[in-house]
Amino acid sequence: MRLVVFGWGNDARGDDGLGPLLLERIARAAWPDVSTIEDFQLQIEHALDLDGAEAVLFVDAGRDTPAPFAFAEIGPKRGESHTTHALAPEAVLDVYARSLRRSPPPAFTLSMRGESFELGDSLSAEARERLEAGWAFVQGLMAERSIEDWRRKAGEPARRTARESTRKSKSGARK
Repeated sequence: MRLVVFGWGNDARGDDGLGPLLLERIARAAWPDVSTIEDFQLQIEHALDLDGAEAVLFVDAGRDTPAPFAFAEIGPKRGESHTTHALAPEAVLDVYARSLRRSPPPAFTLSMRGESFELGDSLSAEARERLEAGWAFVQGLMAERSIEDWRRKAGEPARRTARESTRKSKSGARK
């Protein structure tokens, strides 16, 4: 499965750096057929980066996200922003559909809850734990790289999914 992974945020704003930090780990893992793209924010041009992908994963930090993270399948939705900058993932998918006149690839979001987003803040202790839970979850996603499995996981409650990911990562570390 050809996968494009977007990670966005600003590490100079504390927990807002969660997306790029997780993206860095994904890039280092060097999974086959996985492309990573980092930016401070999503923009309309990112729609073109989806061309040829079989699936898309958007990773970011969220203020109102359930702790430790939320994983969901998303679809195209016209953005409500007054600008073409700082788009939501759904708006990027909408731009893809309207520009290329075809359905975008299946897309998912992994949003890790952040607590501290002020300029100059460092990553909070809670965010460090959530980054580890998010990383364990991504490793599980990559082990079962199928849209059907990802859809099943997107339907699971976030706490249960996070607990399973942490348990899997701890048991994997013992091996």
